[in-house]
Amino acid sequence: MEVLIYLVPLALALGFLGLLGFLWSLRSGQYEDLDGAAWRAISDDDPPADRPAEPYAPVPTAAGPLAPASSDRVVAQDIEHHEAETQQQVGQQQNP
Repeated sequence: MEVLIYLVPLALALGFLGLLGFLWSLRSGQYEDLDGAAWRAISDDDPPADRPAEPYAPVPTAAGPLAPASSDRVVAQDIEHHEAETQQQVGQQQNP
């Protein structure tokens, strides 16, 4: 029972700190745009289909300033393979 002498003031102090933090967040405008974060989470970041994506820029490496890293080459090959498959599918759909 003697431990309550320490725990009750500690609990009140932590509750007061939580209240101060909540009031600070209200005054600093943390709750002004509640819908913006939700819409940013589900927004589509892909480029429109009528405009091509920007070209892939190589990352500077120790091999040279313009030499792509090995993982970059794999990504570029995957992109080229996907584009070729897409073009084949479009061609098949246009020529039944």
